[in-house]
Amino acid sequence: MFSGLGAGEPGYSTSNGPSVIPNSAHPDSIQGKVPPTDFLNCPTGFVEYYFADGVFRWSDGLYRMYGYERGEVVPTMEMVLPHVEPEDRPRVQAYWDHVSTHGGPSSLYLSIRDRKDRQHKLLYSADYIMDGDTPIGVWGVVVDLTTSIHTDRHQLATEAVAASALNRAVIEQAKGVLMGRTGVTADQAYGLINQLSQDTNRKVYAVAQDIVDRATVRAGDPESQSHPLL
Repeated sequence: MFSGLGAGEPGYSTSNGPSVIPNSAHPDSIQGKVPPTDFLNCPTGFVEYYFADGVFRWSDGLYRMYGYERGEVVPTMEMVLPHVEPEDRPRVQAYWDHVSTHGGPSSLYLSIRDRKDRQHKLLYSADYIMDGDTPIGVWGVVVDLTTSIHTDRHQLATEAVAASALNRAVIEQAKGVLMGRTGVTADQAYGLINQLSQDTNRKVYAVAQDIVDRATVRAGDPESQSHPLL
């Protein structure tokens, strides 16, 4: 992808962007008030490209995203494109053409393969470097979202498994209620729950939860006698 932003050192700035100030030095820092576990390790890199010299400048962090150290390669479009997943290459070229011609802010999400063929999900966001009212180059920030995406997917999968186990437990409870009150078998009890689910256009879990809830209300409550299966 366009290869540019440079230094990657604390306090580094572009001609039209604010300096990067370490959190501990910021006057309004809230460091220590938010648990470190709330933050994900999403590597970040910077890129600069000046129209006058046509040279891409990368921060050390951006080199590492692609699996290199500074000095091992010269950042160019020709060097970057082979790392980009084939389906994203036309978008990358179009994005660079757009940003270098029209500026930004503009962002692009893409997938790359690093030097060791590991996939990374990157977010590029770029804009002009300005000298007064004149664009003289492009600068951008690159965030490696791979860790964040994997963490989110893991959390979603864990939550789905937990929800599935909970749903199953409630359905089993409801079957037990029907078996105890009507003398039907386990399969027949599930059939009754499933039929009511279809008749009322509700999920099986919701019907089962309703049966369990109604079975646990206080004796003599009129609600306890109103369920179609109780």
